[in-house]
Amino acid sequence: MEQENQLDTIVHVEDQNAIFHLSQALEDLLPSRLYQPVVVICIGTDRSTGDSLGPLIGSFLDEAGMKAFHVYGTLENPVHAMNLKDILKKVNRTYKRPFIIGVDACLGRLASVGEIKVGKGPVKPGAGVNKQLPEVGDVFITGIVNLAGHMEFVVLQNTRLNTVMKLAKKIAGALIEADHTYHKKRTFQSAGLSFLRRKPAR
Repeated sequence: MEQENQLDTIVHVEDQNAIFHLSQALEDLLPSRLYQPVVVICIGTDRSTGDSLGPLIGSFLDEAGMKAFHVYGTLENPVHAMNLKDILKKVNRTYKRPFIIGVDACLGRLASVGEIKVGKGPVKPGAGVNKQLPEVGDVFITGIVNLAGHMEFVVLQNTRLNTVMKLAKKIAGALIEADHTYHKKRTFQSAGLSFLRRKPAR
C-alpha cells in the first residue's frame, strides 16, 4: 500500500518536470557526509508486470553507468522476496554505514495511480500483498502502479506495462540526475581537501 506522510514529495508521472522535482527531493535527503556510500536497492521481479518497476529502474541505472551510487536489483539480477535478506546482509558487509535508497512498486487509490513518492524512511516491500519482509532504506521511492484493495497478486500481474515503463523512466532519470549532482559535490569536496592538505611552498 502507498505510504502517507505530509513531508513526502509526490509527483505524477505525466508531469513534464517530474524528473527535476524528484531529483531535487532526493538531493535534499541525501547524506551531508559525502564520503558515506549511497546504495540504491531496486526491489521486485520481472515475473510480474506490476512488480517489475524496481528491476526496470535498476537496469536503466546500470546501463547509464552511475558515478556515485551503487545499484542492486536489475532485470538480470533482481532483488525480491526470496533473496532480499541476503542482499541486505551483503550490502552491510560490503559498505561501511551505507545510506540506502529503497525503490519499489506500490498499490494505491485509483486517483493515485501514476504517482511517484519520495520521502524519508524505509520502503516496505510486500506490504500490499501481506508479505512479511524487511523494511529497506533511509529514503524510499515508490511508484504507484495500480489499484489496491482486492486480489493484489492478480492486480500486479495484470498491470499495464506502459504505466510501469513510464514510472521507471522518470524515477531512473531522477536517480541519474541526483547521482551526477552528488558525484560533483563529492569531487569538489575531495579537490578542496586535497588543496588544503598541500604543504606550502618553501
